[in-house]
Amino acid sequence: MTKLVQEKKPIPEKFQEKKEMFSIVRIMQHDIPGNKNLLTGFTYIKGVSWSISNALCKLLKLDPNKKISELSKKEIEEVVNFLENASTKLPVFLTNRRKDFETGKNYHLVGSRLDMKEEFDIRRLKKIRSYRGVRHALGQPTRGQRTRSHFRSKGKKKSVVGVKKAKAREEKEKKQ
Repeated sequence: MTKLVQEKKPIPEKFQEKKEMFSIVRIMQHDIPGNKNLLTGFTYIKGVSWSISNALCKLLKLDPNKKISELSKKEIEEVVNFLENASTKLPVFLTNRRKDFETGKNYHLVGSRLDMKEEFDIRRLKKIRSYRGVRHALGQPTRGQRTRSHFRSKGKKKSVVGVKKAKAREEKEKKQ
């Protein structure tokens, strides 16, 4: 009696689990996974779109395929400085706040500044009782979308009618 011994074949590399260690890089109060490339990673910051991210990489002469975790502290400082003063370095069509209501200038806001400006704009619209302000106050869409079949449960969840009927039916059966 001979026993057959099977040798284990090595698992090909493409089927092995990849254990990549990556860090999280913090840029302008946003955590960005270190395994992302620069072009993708910068879009994690609120107010930075794909086009802004691409412009940032080109103007600072950074390789867009480089990983976020490979950035040096000096490069991170350059990125932060660029994003804080983006309105002076970017063309007007890329800015997100053209002809500001109060100053009339072009700005590009990023992060919490963008949130604050947006909130103040909505408050101003509500205060002057414009159509958009009223729609914001009611929790309805402000850009002309149809509301006949959508936007029904925005804000508070409505209970399903069928469940109530089933419970009512059970209660009737118990009474009989």
